Amino acid sequence: MIALSLITAARRSKINPASLAAAIFAVTFKGVSYRFADRAQAGRELAEKLAGFANLSGVAVLGLPRGGVPVAWQVAQRLGAPLDVFVVRKLGVPGQEELALGAIASGGVRVLNEGIIRDCHISQDVIDRVAARERRALEQGEWAFRPGPPLDVRGRIVILADDGLATGATMRAAVAAVMQLNPARVVVAVPVAAPEMCREFAREGCEIVCARAPANFEGVGQWYENFAQTTDEEVRAILKQSKMVSPGL
Repeated sequence: MIALSLITAARRSKINPASLAAAIFAVTFKGVSYRFADRAQAGRELAEKLAGFANLSGVAVLGLPRGGVPVAWQVAQRLGAPLDVFVVRKLGVPGQEELALGAIASGGVRVLNEGIIRDCHISQDVIDRVAARERRALEQGEWAFRPGPPLDVRGRIVILADDGLATGATMRAAVAAVMQLNPARVVVAVPVAAPEMCREFAREGCEIVCARAPANFEGVGQWYENFAQTTDEEVRAILKQSKMVSPGL
């Protein structure tokens, strides 16, 4: 209705079509300026929401590669906490790969969804084959980002950061995997997600901090001016820089 009223008014006033298009876009997506410039800005805004964790001993920030790492780096700097990547590989049901029978992650963690395994009649042999394939991919991914061992998070407050939540599947797998490493606490942290997604995580017992939860959320990239893919080289550079800033953490 608003867009239609704008069109009618524009015709009467003979407004330039380009100006009309801009006006409609600005009204329909109230606050296009509300988008993040890039992941770094998103991370800085998210970091302010997490300021209560600043300079606490035992806090660690884990970024989900690739896009979550630039966000996590801003958070880690603000909190004075060490940074690492946390690589997660979903174990898809053969033939229905979007359906997760479990996940594997950094640190040798394997989490299985017993309900899916039972309902889909998946044998142990199938589980082992899928896990072995994804383990190879995970190891290659970890080596691409850092040659050394992952950060030890036992007894730490772990902040799991990504650049946003769409379906939430990867983050759920990450939470389940991190919990196997015996942290003191796990906090999911993202710059943007749908309000219902935030509520879902809260209902599932997850502690979640979301900088923005727009009602008209349709996808993570919608809320970034620059949502170019983060490269392996950028991830490595961030991790190298983080070690120089906080080598003893």
